[in-house]
Amino acid sequence: MIVLNKVFHFCAAHQYGNPAMSEAENLATFGEDLNVHGHNYELTVSITGEVNPATGFLVDLGHVKDVVKEHVISLVDHKLIEKDIPWFHGKQPSTENMVVWIWEQIATNLKDGELYRIRLQETPTIYTDYYGPK
Repeated sequence: MIVLNKVFHFCAAHQYGNPAMSEAENLATFGEDLNVHGHNYELTVSITGEVNPATGFLVDLGHVKDVVKEHVISLVDHKLIEKDIPWFHGKQPSTENMVVWIWEQIATNLKDGELYRIRLQETPTIYTDYYGPK
């Protein structure tokens, strides 16, 4: 199996908290992340499929870049995730939720290949992988 990976970067902010929880419960659960804070995210989009024998390529990388930029980066870059992206209203802006949203944004707009994995790295030591709905 061949898996092609393309890396993208964006900056975004978020704030954790649950209005159904008390201030003490929120503080115990989310700590300092109750404050608005941001990250320099690294997004890896992984695609698999058959290599086109005429081109030697799995996908048109220009198309992949266009899809990711239009349907992900332009919506999330320099935004407050849970406020500026309607999908996140009522959801925590965690990387666990973000990879699901990113998958939906890309999978429905990709014309060649099959989305294999979304990896979202939030810090040098924290990243989340998502292999799509099963």
